[in-house]
Amino acid sequence: MFDFERLHVYKKAKTFNGSIREFIKSRSLDRTTSDQLRRAAFSIVLNLAEGSGRFSKPDRRNFYVVARSSLFECIAILDVLKDESALDEIAFRGFYEHADELSRILFAMIKNLEKKAV
Repeated sequence: MFDFERLHVYKKAKTFNGSIREFIKSRSLDRTTSDQLRRAAFSIVLNLAEGSGRFSKPDRRNFYVVARSSLFECIAILDVLKDESALDEIAFRGFYEHADELSRILFAMIKNLEKKAV
């Protein structure tokens, strides 16, 4: 088993990615939007995996920052889709709550990898 497979946040990111993929399949979104949303959600999972394989704290931290940024990108896309009535408020709230939990975990991981002042 690889280190990233043991991470609680990785498992949650995979679940989020799966939910996004199911959402995309169930809607007739324009190609650009569906592609961007799919890529952003997948980026969270992939950056967690890649970051866990890095040896230095700054390297790992950078990948976790990118993963968190991709999460923010997903929420921005979903927010626009909600405004366009392509996503209802209840579904948006579900994605938002899941993303908020992921964001908090990633934030803690990022802070734990910051350089300590001596």
